[in-house]
Amino acid sequence: MDCHTFLDRHRAGWLQAWAGAGIQAPAGLLEQLCTRYAEPHRHYHSLQHLDECLALLAAHHDVAERPAEVALALWFHDAEYDVHAGDNEARSADWARDALRGGGASAGVADRVHALVMSTRHGLPDLPLPETPDTRLLLDVDLAILGADPQRYAEYERQIRAEYAHVPPEVFEPRRRKLMGGFLARQPLYLTAPLRAAREAQARRNLAGAVAG
Repeated sequence: MDCHTFLDRHRAGWLQAWAGAGIQAPAGLLEQLCTRYAEPHRHYHSLQHLDECLALLAAHHDVAERPAEVALALWFHDAEYDVHAGDNEARSADWARDALRGGGASAGVADRVHALVMSTRHGLPDLPLPETPDTRLLLDVDLAILGADPQRYAEYERQIRAEYAHVPPEVFEPRRRKLMGGFLARQPLYLTAPLRAAREAQARRNLAGAVAG
């Protein structure tokens, strides 16, 4: 998916999210984000992923307490993506907060969106369980790929491997199995009822296959 197609599809939703936060979207920011998600080193964390996330949020926005803030967090959650860096979420969250404050959002809105983006640090053992409906929904949407149909899930695994092509197989594969095993061990994996009903069973089949290698 190219930026032109993506922008045609999602510009109205972008403007609606900012309006829902009580402010106007800064000029040029949408195009800047689109350019980031279209960076050539991205194979999974790309416009395709963001498109899928936004579509899922649109289908389940009624689960959210503040759907506009969840949408804004989704827009920014992979805005910074460097496979060699360990602070992508922090830099993405800071960008979101700075953009919101610069656009006139209240500190409360900006800080909540910042916290939502930071919650997408999947796989870190020290992260607390999400406490708010908005955080639970955001995480479920971001992890929905794990419960995709087998063809899309296989494509996802290929895309992740392409992003980490610089990592040798003897390092990548055990780390990947450990991460997938951690997701498989979660009970439940999905924290919102609609996503759990739609994706949990397939996610467990996908993850079991990934762990088995």
